[in-house]
Amino acid sequence: MKQIPVFKPLVASDEVEAASKSLMGGWHGMGTSVGMFENELSSFLQLKDRSVVAVSTGHAALHLAMLLCEISDGDEVITPSFNNVADLQAIMAVGARPVFCDIDEETLCIDLSKAQELVGPKTRAIIAMDYGCHLVDHEQLGVFASRNKLRVIHDAAHSFGSSFKGKMVGSFSDICMFSFDPVKTITCIDGGALVVKTKEDVSSLQEMRLIGMNQPASVMYGNKRAWTYGVSRIGFRYHLANLHAEIGRCQLSKIGRIAATRRASCDLYNQILREVKEVMLPKQDFEGVLPFIYYIRVPKENRNNLREFLSERGVDTGIHWQPGHAFELFKNSRRGNLEVTNKISQEIVTLPLHSEMLEEDILTVSHAIKSFFNVNA
Repeated sequence: MKQIPVFKPLVASDEVEAASKSLMGGWHGMGTSVGMFENELSSFLQLKDRSVVAVSTGHAALHLAMLLCEISDGDEVITPSFNNVADLQAIMAVGARPVFCDIDEETLCIDLSKAQELVGPKTRAIIAMDYGCHLVDHEQLGVFASRNKLRVIHDAAHSFGSSFKGKMVGSFSDICMFSFDPVKTITCIDGGALVVKTKEDVSSLQEMRLIGMNQPASVMYGNKRAWTYGVSRIGFRYHLANLHAEIGRCQLSKIGRIAATRRASCDLYNQILREVKEVMLPKQDFEGVLPFIYYIRVPKENRNNLREFLSERGVDTGIHWQPGHAFELFKNSRRGNLEVTNKISQEIVTLPLHSEMLEEDILTVSHAIKSFFNVNA
């Protein structure tokens, strides 16, 4: 039986060749390839007044964003509970506490009207995560942040390659982070990036990602290192290696194909599954959006049985996400009314979506769902 995975990165012989060339190049740390990757990301994101700093993982990017915002012990950060635990751990890592906000039922992104109710004297920032194939209303987010004097950490792990009102995601936010982990839209096998506005922020991030050492990136990007340096701030081993940067560069060169195939698959899912009344589809035409996941919502009493039914037919599925407030670590975190989050988290099912899916794969998944709900395939 053919297996259809939820995720499968578009990795082929050119990534293998790029990795091999990097390994044989003799400089295996952060070097020339990382600088080139940052420049190519900057060009792709159409950055004019911002800069890219590449790091080892998306979680590293989130942690560094917290430090850059000077969030620390006793502070609070508003975040959707319907979120990856990586965001929540990054908040905890600096001694702050997450404050859980509900989501909009249509976009599954943070509900800013409910976020307003959660702003308090300890609130320092808000995490705005684009979800699946939907974007936060970033105009309203800017108004919200300005009114409440908050920093915005834009989690764009799901929205790399998308645009908001004609502007590329990453080109307009206070601080924007991307993840290039093994299952993301493009992968470095593991990697991440931050987009920031000032030279001072770039300098700070370059030091913090290199265990606090102020070795100039311009030196390291020549595949060299400075043997004398200062250390004046806390830092971590969060830099990206040349090997991962070369794979990322190779992936970025395929972004047109990745976007086209993902959009086509989502369109076909929508076309077929709209016939199933028990299935709620994303309200999205995918114009200007590069979807990371394709999800459906089903009645909660059907979800587990549907996932088992699909698994028996070789179709893998996922759940994005379990709500943060349900985890033991966050049980005492402040929160608002999470009615929508609780509902969605029991209905959501992630279907397979990747750039090597064939039309017959979409048909297999869709017809299996129709069969489960007794709709003629």
